[in-house]
Amino acid sequence: MTQFALESAQEGWCAELRALAAERFAPLAVKGEPGRVNRPLLTALGETGLLDRLFTAGALELCLLRESLAYACTEAETALALQGLGAHPVARSGTAEQRDRWLPEVRAGRAVAAFALSEPGAGSDAAALELAAEPTAGGWRLTGEKRWISNAPEADFYTVFARTEQAPGARGVSAFLVPADRPGLTGEGLEMLSPHPIGSLAFDGVPVGPEDLLGEPGRGFRVAMDTLNLFRPSVGAFAVGMARAALDATLRHTADRRAFGGVLADLQAVAHRVAEMATRTEAARLLVYAAAGAHDRGAADVPRRAAMAKLLATETAQYVVDHAVQLHGARALQRGHLLEHLYREVRAPRIYEGASEVQRTIIAKELYR
Repeated sequence: MTQFALESAQEGWCAELRALAAERFAPLAVKGEPGRVNRPLLTALGETGLLDRLFTAGALELCLLRESLAYACTEAETALALQGLGAHPVARSGTAEQRDRWLPEVRAGRAVAAFALSEPGAGSDAAALELAAEPTAGGWRLTGEKRWISNAPEADFYTVFARTEQAPGARGVSAFLVPADRPGLTGEGLEMLSPHPIGSLAFDGVPVGPEDLLGEPGRGFRVAMDTLNLFRPSVGAFAVGMARAALDATLRHTADRRAFGGVLADLQAVAHRVAEMATRTEAARLLVYAAAGAHDRGAADVPRRAAMAKLLATETAQYVVDHAVQLHGARALQRGHLLEHLYREVRAPRIYEGASEVQRTIIAKELYR
């Protein structure tokens, strides 16, 4: 595959994924309770082998997977992505015991994973985190709070980033695997614009030991960035999937909707707007694939490319979905309409895993490096 076109086998796989998402996952998503983990959906993702693909796929395959699921069932895409985000540090940096204990359960959809990085005072500036890991005779005790954590407080384990050393910025941060039943760990849900749970976690002297470390002490931020550099392009793929769904819905609507003596597509203002939506979507798609390809090649400029892909794709998806709503009119705002759903879903990716402003900062730093 080049950076500009998919092979026929890849196109076929994407079509199969879209059909699977529409036929099997979407009915389960409809039955889910908003703001709660949809465990039947996770089980189905495990039974179809898609959760297993999270740990064998390269960045490009992950992007194709997320884009295809997002096109037909955003809930399935998000459930899958959150499993990968929470468990990827275990797969890449965990001990054999940690991997043997948790990864088979994640792959099967029986264990829910979560990535606990953000804090009340450390959102976009992740290096400012303050969760303290206070030394004890046999390890550390975690004291502090995490907030805006997807899958909290319902996850079965958390990848937690805490400060083990008093050092500036990212230095002195360590990563831990913390089971949800660890003493002193509590959580509560937050009322958010989200179909999945997002909550806060309180750490009241939660005990962790060397066996809970993910990677080396003081090198936890590297674990976090390794995960985010993989998943940022695929957040862009999620956005592209939503943009393509909105675009296709708009093409159907404007080709059929009669107005002013013809159909909407006959109006130049409408046709030009749809052309702009399509062009931006294609540009975002190609940038996402290029960033994923760079990651799979081990290129040195992955941070810049990943940031560019997430930035352009998420901003593009917001533009496309917004204009799709405008061209559909009031019907698009009716509860249950595809675009009403996408309008709610498309906003958050411009914030999580690094807001658009953070992506611009990363890009500028890499350019001037």
